[in-house]
Amino acid sequence: MAAPKREIEGLEKIFDQLSTEDRDDVFRILYGKQLERVQYDGILETDAAAKGIELKGYRIPAAPEQMRAPRLVKVAAIQNAIVLPTTAPIKDQRDAIHKRVGELLDIAGRAGANVVGLQEAWHMPFAFCTRERLPWTEMAEAVDGPTTKFLIPYAQKYNMVIVNPILERDEAKQFVQDDVIWNTAVIISNTGRIIGRSRKNHIPRVGDFNESTYYMESTLGHPVFETAFGRIGVNICYGRHHPQNWMMYALNGAEIIFNPSATIGGLSEPLWGIEARNAAIANHVFTVGINRVGTEVFPNEFSSGNGKPGKIRKEHGIDRFLAAHKDFGHFFGSSYVAAPDGARTPALSRTSDGVLVTEVDLNLNRQVKDHWGFRVIVIPSDSALASGK
Repeated sequence: MAAPKREIEGLEKIFDQLSTEDRDDVFRILYGKQLERVQYDGILETDAAAKGIELKGYRIPAAPEQMRAPRLVKVAAIQNAIVLPTTAPIKDQRDAIHKRVGELLDIAGRAGANVVGLQEAWHMPFAFCTRERLPWTEMAEAVDGPTTKFLIPYAQKYNMVIVNPILERDEAKQFVQDDVIWNTAVIISNTGRIIGRSRKNHIPRVGDFNESTYYMESTLGHPVFETAFGRIGVNICYGRHHPQNWMMYALNGAEIIFNPSATIGGLSEPLWGIEARNAAIANHVFTVGINRVGTEVFPNEFSSGNGKPGKIRKEHGIDRFLAAHKDFGHFFGSSYVAAPDGARTPALSRTSDGVLVTEVDLNLNRQVKDHWGFRVIVIPSDSALASGK
């Protein structure tokens, strides 16, 4: 059998090999500019390293204004791999991920994060490739279920808002919901209150991403949530491919749009660094792209259903292409924050758990609008004009 492909840690590791002058030019061209790196106290950095957590911090400032004070917000992106094999009991898998993400949240909280975003369906393997109902549907939870209950003490302890993407089981008996499953992000306030929820607007039916086996498109539209640290929207995963999806969150007032995702290198990695950044520029908002890491192997083979060959297996020295396989591919992490002026942070690793904390000044959103002269004007209808409204 062929040895697994070695995954590179990320572009930044390659950039580190450049001279300082060349590196500055590369960052200016690719990332807009060199951002100020935040240095944390030695104890925090040592604790993060001891737990195998990559910790990065940056600042994205705005120009000082005379009439408005800076609106500084520390936004955190957390990426992680699953902990136990997918053959372990379901509750054990979930509890192990909870424990690991608790460590990551502690690091984010100690770094001063105000708003933290977790990755798509963070409390479970991304098992939607398998098209198996059991055991994976057992991981679906109510909005106020065990995963949200697990996070509430962290929100309260660190005075931070948490974007909590889960596989939701809507147990309400109204509006014919009655046990329907959704791909949902629950918004937890810095006081531990559930502010609301947003659901995935676009469902992929591409290759192994057969998610409509489990849930369908949201009926909630593009909600935006007022928090103690600004107005946030959540554009879950596949929605990042749809420019109008980002636009609707921005038109509804979002200042920061999170994109919790689960995507693999072979499908969309060339798009990853472009889409959230382009959305930040086009909509004059901050965006936060969050992707899980690692390769998740499932007990039963599945096929992509798109006629393409699957994995390669060596048999008697000959490469054999298999239509069926047991893993999606490599979830490449690379979480980052992008700003309305086109700047973006370097990404977290492609291969390891990490916390990215970025201090942003929300005043930059309006400043960029004013700089470019972009405005969205609602044109009244003929009837409204006629009535003088």
